[in-house]
Amino acid sequence: MGSVKNINKKICDMRQSLQDLINEKPSLLDPEVIIASQELDEALNEYNNLLNKVDK
Repeated sequence: MGSVKNINKKICDMRQSLQDLINEKPSLLDPEVIIASQELDEALNEYNNLLNKVDK
């Protein structure tokens, strides 16, 4: 279960970083914003997959 907590912390940090980038950049289409968003998506998918394994 420790890895779930680790991924959750990582997701919280990534969300904050994405929010900071959104506030800094003039457009949501800025490449840095897109990359950060995609990385967050990957982490969320990893978290979801891990939770599905725990539930089984």
